[in-house]
Amino acid sequence: MFSIRIAAFSALLIGAAACSPEQTNGALNGAAVGAGVGAATAAATGRDVSDGAVGGAAVGAAAGAATN
Repeated sequence: MFSIRIAAFSALLIGAAACSPEQTNGALNGAAVGAGVGAATAAATGRDVSDGAVGGAAVGAAAGAATN
């Protein structure tokens, strides 16, 4: 249950941070927030923090680029 709440909060946070009038800024903002959220989620679930950061950055950048 805790993992589901973290995932839902992460998606909300990435979506909010990714909003930007320019596609490049949205991708950069989304990647930064995604890396942080991914690292925190990985740490909370006992996984490798660097893997979580890389995955979160990729998802955040894609979300940011798509929502300009």
